[in-house]
Amino acid sequence: MFMMEAKRVIIVIFGALLNALSLNFFLIGANVYASGFTGAAQLLSSIFNDFIGFNVSTGILLLLLNVPVLLIGWYKVGKGFTIYSIISVFSTSLFLQFIPIIDLSSDIMLNAVFGGVIAGVAVGITLKNGASTGGMDIVAMILSRLNDKPIGNYFLIMNAGIILFAGLLYEPENALYTMLTLYVSTRVIDALHTRHEKVTAMIVTLKADELQKAIHDNLVRGITILPAKGAYTKADKSLMYLVITRYELYDLEKIIAEVDPNAFTNIVETAGVYGFFRRD
Repeated sequence: MFMMEAKRVIIVIFGALLNALSLNFFLIGANVYASGFTGAAQLLSSIFNDFIGFNVSTGILLLLLNVPVLLIGWYKVGKGFTIYSIISVFSTSLFLQFIPIIDLSSDIMLNAVFGGVIAGVAVGITLKNGASTGGMDIVAMILSRLNDKPIGNYFLIMNAGIILFAGLLYEPENALYTMLTLYVSTRVIDALHTRHEKVTAMIVTLKADELQKAIHDNLVRGITILPAKGAYTKADKSLMYLVITRYELYDLEKIIAEVDPNAFTNIVETAGVYGFFRRD
């Protein structure tokens, strides 16, 4: 257990390092913006520096923007998820402070593409290990749980605002290259993690009661349990059917490995869900 959690922390910190490199080596110098709160912090830093004459780094602004969100996430999303998100946000802010801003290329397209790829890898490996980069991830999860609308809708609104302000305050070209960065990073995240916001898990197990309790102790999700029989062994088993968000996939995999490592699990990408999605 300790080694698993230590590996998780190391990967989250490595993701934060990649995120900081994408910003300081590619995006900030080219005035091309990342997605979510990172892009918002970039944009605010540019506004302070260029229009007010007050130098505030992206790292400090990213930390300040995330403080209230992480506090809300602690109570509304879950302590474990939020702790790793805190590690990610703090590490990213720290790396942004100490890694110098370097213009590796004067070509804005190269900056947009490579910055998007590295940022996508950073977010993808962080999500894959059951954490988030904070900010909009947590806000979107909270809003999604309140009204069961797709998480992607909230990312779309946030990113649309970043693109709009980038075009209004700077050149329209900056907005177009920001769109390119967002597209590239999204595609990389899809490849590393999953492109669907929700996935369906079908678990065949001999320990349905223990698994049900462990899942409900950690995830706020309903479960349907059906009788099942092994075709080869003829053993009576249970089929557990539940829908979760992609942010919860890591925790579900860990629960299954701890409670019933012999369980057979099939994860299916879910295009849509109708009816109640959460357990009240």
